[in-house]
Amino acid sequence: MVSMHVSGMSVESPVLLNGFEALDACHRHTLAALERLQALIAHLDQNGADAEARAAAAEIEHFFSTTVRQHHQDEEKHVFPRMLASHDPDTVQTVMRLQQDHGWLEEDWRELSPLLAGLAGGQTWVDTDTLRRGAEIFVALSHDHMALEESVIYPQARARVPLAEQRSMGREMAARHRSSPSSRP
Repeated sequence: MVSMHVSGMSVESPVLLNGFEALDACHRHTLAALERLQALIAHLDQNGADAEARAAAAEIEHFFSTTVRQHHQDEEKHVFPRMLASHDPDTVQTVMRLQQDHGWLEEDWRELSPLLAGLAGGQTWVDTDTLRRGAEIFVALSHDHMALEESVIYPQARARVPLAEQRSMGREMAARHRSSPSSRP
């Protein structure tokens, strides 16, 4: 087991053998970070922007700005092209929706990120209600997006991508993660 620190939580992760295991692990870490975001907002309501809130905001902002963005790039590179080439109309439509989701998630994140960075930096201009509303949308879309990937696209992609290619994907993702301190949660 490999221990990773993700959004204020220690997460045990198996040594990853292939790209889909890496993508699945990232989804688990993302779910934990989304919970941490919701907990942060509850904490702000009860305790204000204390040191614990500032630290949580920094961790959450870093995780979504680095790890999740790279995760989306990995899906766009390794998973979606093969599914689009399937010529199955339902699959193609689902992938196109997921690609659109990536755009919406990025747009939502561009609104949330400065609020979390400001909070992490001790700025007093951060409005908790604005953060709450933005987080509600971001969390809901993230959950829907991951559920669709895991229930429809990942199973199909696993069946279509040869095991050797899945392992190659995993090695590429692991090498990038090891070599880039900015992508570590």
